[in-house]
Amino acid sequence: MKDIQNKGIDTQVTHCGTNPDRTYGSAAPPIYQTSTFSFESANQGARRFAGEEDGYIYTRIGNPTINTLEEAVATLEGGYGALATASGMAAITTVFMTFLEQGAHIVSTDSVYGPSRVVVEKEFSRFGVKYNFVDTANPEEIKKHLRVNTKLIYIETPANPTIKLTDIQACADIAHKHGALLVVDNTFMTPVLQRPFDFGADIVIHSMTKALNGHTDVVAGIIISRNEELHLQVRRVLHSMGGTMDPHQSWLVLRGLRTLALRVKKAQSNAQKLAGFLEGHPKVEWVRYPGLQSHPQHQLALDQMKGFGFMISFEVKGGGEAGRTIMNNVEIPTLAVSLGGYESLIQHPASMTHAGMDAKSKEKAGITDGLVRLSVGCEDVNDLLDDLKHCLALI
Repeated sequence: MKDIQNKGIDTQVTHCGTNPDRTYGSAAPPIYQTSTFSFESANQGARRFAGEEDGYIYTRIGNPTINTLEEAVATLEGGYGALATASGMAAITTVFMTFLEQGAHIVSTDSVYGPSRVVVEKEFSRFGVKYNFVDTANPEEIKKHLRVNTKLIYIETPANPTIKLTDIQACADIAHKHGALLVVDNTFMTPVLQRPFDFGADIVIHSMTKALNGHTDVVAGIIISRNEELHLQVRRVLHSMGGTMDPHQSWLVLRGLRTLALRVKKAQSNAQKLAGFLEGHPKVEWVRYPGLQSHPQHQLALDQMKGFGFMISFEVKGGGEAGRTIMNNVEIPTLAVSLGGYESLIQHPASMTHAGMDAKSKEKAGITDGLVRLSVGCEDVNDLLDDLKHCLALI
């Protein structure tokens, strides 16, 4: 499609990527399930390895199905190019490996996805990487912890699982003034609701396991870069380290991607109604959802997001035990980690996704024992409301 970047997001989601296939005109992208590609001659093979001729060599370093997915997501995010990875954590660690050499320093969101934090604290620190996890919702906290060797500011907004927002433009300004890069995990929002490049981000990351795929059947990640220089830097490391994606998984994500806008908007509508219900319930201590005026950063949500998303965090009166009563008795949401699928999922971050963090760090980041995280799906909202009413009555 010509000039797809100027089309609406619903049109982009429907048509992004190489569509139809350039070889035979297939309306659906074909699965090139192959490990290697043949050459017409030894000279052609040599030219491709030397970078003198375009063409495929080996699926770890390029495959038409994978490239179609990469092109699609780069289009949606408005980036230069994208690189699909075997998991969300493969995307994150590839970016860290690219830009965090020995002695480098990273500043990141304190309530960032647990494994994203733990891999820095436990693994990259073994190679001399320094770090600070701070309340990135307060730009002054970021400035206070910058060092001469700070290479990355890495944020999630909204943060997982506290649903705290970070001002992307403010972070970009701080990073660039300091000579650092801003990396944004956009998994919670998706490009349907938030485009970090519009606010100065250098690299955007997704766990495509979540909403981009949307069907709870694929593990995948992706890295999108603002410009060619960053894209080539990341590509070199990804191809060397081997955390690339499988063609069949890429095809599945492409298939899920076509309904992204529909799913996100339906789940968001449900989430807004559930958050309002929870906020008004006498047995609920607090609710965090950007679409509520009570959210401390509701105005920031209006400024940098095109919607409020499908993620809710809340705590019921009675703390952790009451929260477990909710999780153990819901009928519709599945008690499981992950998020962004067509179905609702509920989980306990302190003992599940963020269990690798020590107690002091969890307390500082606001990950309390009573916090319940709800990824709202596409079910009938009245059924979801009835389910929560029933569970709250058990407390």
